[in-house]
Amino acid sequence: MISIEDLYGVLCAVVPLYVTMFLAYASVKWWNIFTPDQCSGINRFVAYFAVPLLSMEFISRINPYKMDLLFMAADGVSKVLILLILLCWAKFSRRGSLEWAITLFSLSTLPNTLVMGIPLLKSMYGDDKEGLMIQVVVLQCIIWYTLLLLLFEYREARLAVLKNFKGSSSSSSFSNSARSKGSSKGTGEVLGSCGNNADEVVNVIASTPTNQEITENVNSKVAPDSQRFTSMVAAAVDGDGKEIHLFIWRCVCCTSQGFCEQSLQVFRKQESKKKGLECDKTEGVENDTAPTSSLSSVMLLKILKTVWHKLVRNPNSYASLIGLGWALVSCRYGIEKPQIVDNSVTILSKAGLGMAMFSLGLFMALQPRIIACGNRMAIYGMLARFLAGPAVMAVASIGVGLRGTVLKLSIVQAALPQGIVPFVFAREYNLHPDVLSTAVIFGMIVSLPVTILYYIVLGL
Repeated sequence: MISIEDLYGVLCAVVPLYVTMFLAYASVKWWNIFTPDQCSGINRFVAYFAVPLLSMEFISRINPYKMDLLFMAADGVSKVLILLILLCWAKFSRRGSLEWAITLFSLSTLPNTLVMGIPLLKSMYGDDKEGLMIQVVVLQCIIWYTLLLLLFEYREARLAVLKNFKGSSSSSSFSNSARSKGSSKGTGEVLGSCGNNADEVVNVIASTPTNQEITENVNSKVAPDSQRFTSMVAAAVDGDGKEIHLFIWRCVCCTSQGFCEQSLQVFRKQESKKKGLECDKTEGVENDTAPTSSLSSVMLLKILKTVWHKLVRNPNSYASLIGLGWALVSCRYGIEKPQIVDNSVTILSKAGLGMAMFSLGLFMALQPRIIACGNRMAIYGMLARFLAGPAVMAVASIGVGLRGTVLKLSIVQAALPQGIVPFVFAREYNLHPDVLSTAVIFGMIVSLPVTILYYIVLGL
């Protein structure tokens, strides 16, 4: 059972983080030391310098040749299973989205194993299980944080490519409509010039597009003449919803008086033509969106190129690989890092967790309330963190064959509070940082009773 000394050790690991977060919160909320732009710069420093060096330093000190492959397989299967479920939900569900799939993946699979997991679970299951927690942290840094960055970059590149594609489509449709207007205007001029011949052109204005009122307007606006109206052809039809302008020919050989039936037939033809043009425009707009599917391979290739260029410039992408490479070489040949290199990396890596919590406090101070995402989203985040994650981890662990204490350890470590690094990434990419910040803050408060509850239930 957990002793008082063990609880004190957990508090010694957690309380300094809250002190750092409180100082950051006060520096913006009450003391006005930092501006929002400076807060964003601090978070970028954490994302591009402190976190990569922390990962590299931590991974470089492990022994990759002594890892529990079955335990690693259970952790990997649970995360892959959750990711597949979320991606299918985002793809096939009307309520699903890639953005929420990324956020829910962070909430349910990336716990704070380094800060709270190691001291808490070591006190629960013994010092010999500390190595398993370190292995989880290493795998998390090498694979899952890199995968999380890949998802963030893919989302950004996808949005940028689709935005550019829609912009080009709208500009092309604008050009097509301009050409259509130009061609209509040219037709009107040609038809209007026909009135310069022997026949006289009469402009008839109808106040409403009904045949009866058009006839009345024609009879009232065109003065009676001894000459009759015959073969009257509409030279142009133009309307703004209130008036319709009819250009007709008044010929000397007309035999009927008033607005003859032939002109009504011509007007109906013009109306049908106008409706046909509107249908063509609607089809044109629909066709503008059609290339999205036909150009999907081109767009996907462009998105992947953008993601590749972004990941290459991101130090988080290869910091873990450098640390793992050094660990493999060091443990295989017994080579130690030069002191000058070790001190250069350590001086910034030690500030990683503290600066991450400082950035969290700055973000909290910039929000209108402590629970930035709202009570409802906070409850959903806690359910994903403390129920969905451990449940899937239990299924995966049993599936790969874990039993006994290791099985209990895998379930309890999945119920640890939300990791700090996913919040740093979420704020850097501006994807639901309010949800992640709430999960980190309240997760650390709720995690101790929750993990103790899991420990008691699994021990029955």
